[in-house]
Parts: sequence; structure tokens; C-alpha cells
Amino acid sequence: MRPALALLSLIAATAAQAKDAPPPYLREKPQASLKSPGVTEASGLAISPTRADRMWILNDSGGTADLHRTDPDGADLGKVAVKGVKNVDWEDLSSFTHQGKPYLLIADTGDNISKRSQCRLHIVAEPKEADKEAQVAWTITFTYEDGPRDCEAVAVDEKAGKILLLSKRTSPPYLYELPLKPAGKDPQVARKVGKITEKLSAGMPPIPFGTQPTGLAVSADGRSAAVVTYFRVFLFPRGEGETWEAAFARPPMPLVPHRLRQAESVCFARDGSAIFVVSEGAKSPVVRYRRGAE
Repeated sequence: MRPALALLSLIAATAAQAKDAPPPYLREKPQASLKSPGVTEASGLAISPTRADRMWILNDSGGTADLHRTDPDGADLGKVAVKGVKNVDWEDLSSFTHQGKPYLLIADTGDNISKRSQCRLHIVAEPKEADKEAQVAWTITFTYEDGPRDCEAVAVDEKAGKILLLSKRTSPPYLYELPLKPAGKDPQVARKVGKITEKLSAGMPPIPFGTQPTGLAVSADGRSAAVVTYFRVFLFPRGEGETWEAAFARPPMPLVPHRLRQAESVCFARDGSAIFVVSEGAKSPVVRYRRGAE
């Protein structure tokens, strides 16, 4: 199919999906919850780049600078202390491979009153099963081109070698971009590259702050982004050669509500077969959306 026809087909399919068609991922009744007593304010979730049965999770501001191991059944598999950094306001977690090696990105980007002069992204090599500590491989210090922003939704597009950030507490949510591996250690500037043009639904009656992005994930193949809010998950598919600006400008595909109290974490299975969502609060259910037949 020619690129122009393929894009038109994608747009038409997206519109139909958002209005009438069943969602591509179906919510399963939760069968498990997070077991770790140390995970009480889950604000970031990522699948392991090397093991389909391993997931990583982190706590919000005020928590320790730890990464917690878990799995799709919510098991407590221990924690790893990230040395030399503070949890100022950790808000998201992303996994990726770079030059054949697995990494995790910690987004220290929370800024409820938009006053931080700089935010930071800490990248660590994925800890091995026996590791109790992890060292930072590199840190990206950055500002936004249009002033401070609160941001709880950060993801890595590993195919493009870029980091995506969605603002919170702005209307609409704005999409920013940073290089994954900048040359040198100078502070970077997150450039605005797009926005979510259609207001995300907040339910009826509306959930407070329900339209605001609280987590972001990009599938390993770079074909789809998932945005979670306090109400539900929204999918933004991307066509071959298409920009994220164009993908976020179209109406998203809404999944059925996750029914969690305060969902702030979302991730794709590495093969794209599932989406996982968890909430802040102790012993959050692990909500799994299973990809339906294509």
C-alpha cells in the first residue's frame, strides 16, 4: 500500500475505533495486586527489556530512591537502591535498549506548582537479578522551552532515540521531546513538538483532574503510545514514517475504564500483547488489558 493510502487507512481506522469499534485491548478482571510493602505511591511502571516476567516500579515524591522488582502477578521481588540521586519527585519509569544494552529511565519531572528551574532524567543499566544497588549511567538535566511544567508522563521511543514528555495541568497537554543520549553533559531544552488536540474524557460525572495525563508508555516497536489518566487508558497509534505530533493530533482510541483509584503508571508488554496499569496507594490491583484478535 502506498504511504499516503496507508496513512488515510490508519486515520479512518482510528476514527472508527474511537467511536464504534471494540477496543484493540480488552480489560481483564484483576487477579493480582502489588505485594511489596515498600510500594505505596506507585507513579511509574516498566516492563523489563530482557524478561517478559519482570517489571519495575517506583514511588512518587518523598519516597526512597529505589526501584522495586515485581511481575505481572504483583510479586514482591525485592528492591534496588539507585546510588547518588534523590527522589525529588519521581513521576514515571520507562524501559528501553540502547546499543544492545537494557536500560531504565527514571523521570524526576514532577512539579505541581511549576517552579522547578531544572528537572532530571536518570538512566540506569537494568539491574541484574541479584543486584541490590544500581549506578546512574547518565543523567539528562533539562528545562522546557516555554518555562517550567508539571509532567508525570514520560516515555522512551527507542527506535527514534528520543524521549517524549506530556505536560500535566495545561490545557491541552503539550508534547515535548528530548534526545535519549545527548552529546556532553550540558543542560538540554525540551522542545514542544505537538499536543493532544482532543480533550480526554473524564467520565460522567467527571473524575477530578480526570482529563490530565498521569503516565505515558511507547510500545517497543514505536507504533503506539498509551496515555493513562485517572479515568482510563487512551491509545495513540502511529503510522510508518509518521511523527508523534501527527499521532497525538488525532482522536485517540479509548480503552474501557481501568477502575483504579489513582492510576499513574502504565506500560506495554515488550511484545505489545498487553498493557498494564497500577495505581498509587498500597496493594494496588494490577490491571491487565489483553490485546484482542486482529
